[in-house]
Amino acid sequence: MDFASLTRRFLMNETKEPGIQSYILALGEIIHNVKPGTQRDSRRLEVAKTHLREIKRHTKRLQERVNVLEERVNVLEEQKGD
Repeated sequence: MDFASLTRRFLMNETKEPGIQSYILALGEIIHNVKPGTQRDSRRLEVAKTHLREIKRHTKRLQERVNVLEERVNVLEEQKGD
């Protein structure tokens, strides 16, 4: 995966409709490239990185849940059609 081009396309608004993963990826790039000037800023960046990891984990769980629910809806629609 080419993160640089993905981030550039996202920031230049070249994608039609970016998903949550694109936003998370771009935010991660921004946080990674910030250079803290003080110890306080450094701690804040570490907190932001931790929060971003948690967001990634939660969005992955939500996406898995959406996939399961979509499968259930498809099964129900197939049963209704029969």
